[in-house]
Amino acid sequence: MLYRLRHTTRYVYASPVDLAAHVLHLTPRALPGQRVLSAALHPRPDAARLTAGFDHFGNPVSRLFLEGSHAEFEVTAEAMVDVGFPAPPPAAATFAWESVAAAARAGGEGAWQAAEFLFPSAMAPADAAVGAYAAPSFPPGRPVLAGLLDLNARIKRDFAFRPGATDIATPVSRVLAARAGVCQDFSHLMIVGLRALGLPARYVSGYLRTRPPPGQRRRVGADASHAWVGCWLGPARGWVDLDPTNDLVVRDEHVVLGWGRDYRDVSPVRGVILGGGEHSLSVGVDLEPLPEAAIR
Repeated sequence: MLYRLRHTTRYVYASPVDLAAHVLHLTPRALPGQRVLSAALHPRPDAARLTAGFDHFGNPVSRLFLEGSHAEFEVTAEAMVDVGFPAPPPAAATFAWESVAAAARAGGEGAWQAAEFLFPSAMAPADAAVGAYAAPSFPPGRPVLAGLLDLNARIKRDFAFRPGATDIATPVSRVLAARAGVCQDFSHLMIVGLRALGLPARYVSGYLRTRPPPGQRRRVGADASHAWVGCWLGPARGWVDLDPTNDLVVRDEHVVLGWGRDYRDVSPVRGVILGGGEHSLSVGVDLEPLPEAAIR
């Protein structure tokens, strides 16, 4: 599936900002199932310096510096991406989850990159109650993907998608108690539950194609940033991405920006400013499907 992406982030400050440095995770990641045909960033005001590189996890990252006084900051990311992730293996063909956990603990060839996603992190801390919630999906000997699909479905069934019920600082313990939140919350919850069982899990940041109600036109700018979970199936099977907000296996309706231990590692826009005071934030995302002929 071919998409044209446009993501605009705008900050308005109560007083002028004299200096600013921003770290941007706004460029889609090139992957075996995702071709990035073009990508560009458009900051306003113009950056004094804009550099591009990769972070610890291999995600594209840009660093932007503003040296002039400004009352507003806006950055628009544009990209064209061709997405088609392969189907996962049959669930019954994957190893028992205990074997996958043991391979992750042992490390070594094929597991060292997964092993760093075993440990608690700032926004996905260890929580015994969340581990207990995840455990029924993984009875002894169950194939790991069967357990993952079951947990993915349970979160969709048990938790209400409720914008405003949480904020960026809401801990997973409160999400579990309230049984409500947004995609970031459900992703962190699933990650904490899997890590409690010894299964590597990472936070994936990106976008989800949204469909308009029947008979209505899609609204430009109505799409949103999204988050889901990457789950390790063992050294022979690699990773599979699961979306607990929608009970989906990621195939061709998600665009990946990058991944990390939790949201903090791949926050789309993060920075340090001198001045500014209070600020307001607005975000607009448009993920437009295009005909394949647009590649030519």
